[in-house]
Amino acid sequence: MKMKKRLVALCLSTALLAGAPAVSFADVNIVPQNTSAAPAIPAGELQRLTWTPVAQSQTQTTDLAATGQTLNVPGITGKVAAYSVPANIGELTITLTSLANKQTGIYAPNVLVLDQNLTPAAYFPSSYFTYQEPGVVSEDRLEGVLKLTPALGQQKLYLLVFTTPQDLQKTTTMTNPAKAYAKGVGNAVPDIADPVARHTPDGRLKLKVSTNSASSVLVGPLFGSSGPSPVTVGNTAAPASAYSAPAPAPAAPAPGAAPAPVAKSEPVLNDTEAYFNRAIKQAVAKGDVDKALKLLNEAERLGSTTARQTFISSVKGKG
Repeated sequence: MKMKKRLVALCLSTALLAGAPAVSFADVNIVPQNTSAAPAIPAGELQRLTWTPVAQSQTQTTDLAATGQTLNVPGITGKVAAYSVPANIGELTITLTSLANKQTGIYAPNVLVLDQNLTPAAYFPSSYFTYQEPGVVSEDRLEGVLKLTPALGQQKLYLLVFTTPQDLQKTTTMTNPAKAYAKGVGNAVPDIADPVARHTPDGRLKLKVSTNSASSVLVGPLFGSSGPSPVTVGNTAAPASAYSAPAPAPAAPAPGAAPAPVAKSEPVLNDTEAYFNRAIKQAVAKGDVDKALKLLNEAERLGSTTARQTFISSVKGKG
């Protein structure tokens, strides 16, 4: 049964995965919800792409030279990759890796996130994907982690990976393998030149999808630095029919006073009620009372009659 009240917005927050001391982090000043810098792509161009589904806990490897697609759109050059990911399994942690090739070339990825109606919702430019040194089982690479919270009612999200003419004019300085080895074994790091990788119109990508429903969304930079709060992208009107992509080729919180109930126009549906109650309990259990209060406000706006009691019981340790 279709829900009368559906959120089509996409709440997003971003953070990079912590790694070895030599790992650098993406520019924390990037605001993914601001899509104004992304290339404008006509809806018809998006709909003609073949979107490769990537399931939970799956890693999809893409050789753009062999299977990459093309878009005749200003601001996009070379090959692109198009993925669809499930949006009804909770918070998503998506790791995108671009691997360097033996000829010291590397694809500088940009990612445009689209909601289930193929409406742009977030943009991660190439500067978000930072160079990571090779390890015992890893290669030189550009990598970034996208943490996305799909709004209620979403079934799929779409990720378009591309590079730009400006990216092709840049390079990435990698770590000399001898230096990486010396660091790994604790030897003195030799004073030798590092290779410089040119940016290429194609390359090898890895996309890994996992859920993050048991832990809080990381917001902004790591290590206690301040950062932006999660925001809602889009509007809360009922969406048009969701786009169907073509088949691909083979600690306990301190109790706080809840805000006054908001007026509601009609009863909320059972599955919506259960969704918000569960989310409120999880937020309180993780010590995020502010998030729980926001969920309570939204639930009561949609007509919930049990969210307030769920909140009160949870903060008292009875949820």
